[in-house]
Amino acid sequence: MKDYILGKNHKLGKYLSLGEFPEECPEKLDIGDNATIRSHSVIYRGTKIGDNFQTGHGVLIREGNTIGNNVSIGTHSILECENTIGNNVRIHSNCFIPEFVIIEDRAWIGPSVTVLNTLHPPCPKFSECAKGVVIGEGAKIGGGVTIGPKVKIGENSIVGFGSVVVSDVPENSVVVGNPAKVIKSKNELKCVMQFFERPYIWE
Repeated sequence: MKDYILGKNHKLGKYLSLGEFPEECPEKLDIGDNATIRSHSVIYRGTKIGDNFQTGHGVLIREGNTIGNNVSIGTHSILECENTIGNNVRIHSNCFIPEFVIIEDRAWIGPSVTVLNTLHPPCPKFSECAKGVVIGEGAKIGGGVTIGPKVKIGENSIVGFGSVVVSDVPENSVVVGNPAKVIKSKNELKCVMQFFERPYIWE
C-alpha cells in the first residue's frame, strides 16, 4: 500500500523515497498535481504539498510541513519538521530550514541560506522555544545568509548576500552585513545595468 497520494501529471526521478517515514505518523504524504520530483529526494509522510511543486536532486523534506502551490526547492536543500510555506516560494540549493519556520507567499531564498531556530541548544523546551522565525511575503534573501532564532524578515525586504541577521528586519528595507543593518529602503535601489528605472519595479 502506498504511503503517499500523488496528483496527476507528475514526473518522478529515480531512487526516490516518498511517504515512508516516520512510521508512527498516521497521515500520508499528499502531493498535488503537476509535481516534478527529481532523483534521490526523500519526502516524509505527514506533509501536504500543493500543485506545481518541484524539487532539485537529493532534497530532504521531513514530516508535518505544509507547502503551497508553485513552490520550488533546490538541490540538496533540507526542510525539517512542521514548517509552513506559502505559494510561489523559491528556495534555492543547499539551504537549511529548521523546524517551525513560516515562509510567506512569494519569498525568494538564495543558495546556501541557513536558518537557525534555537537560542541555547540543546534545549529541553525545544518545541516551545524554537518557534518564531518568519520570512515575510515577497522578501528576498541573498545567497549565503544566516538568519538567527526569533528573527522576523519584513514583507518585501531584501537581505544582502552573506549577511548575518540577528534582529528583525523592517518591511521594504535593505539590510547587509554582520550583524545585518538597514542601509536603505527597497525603493532606493538602483538597477546598475540600467535595464529598469529601479529593481523590482516589475512586481
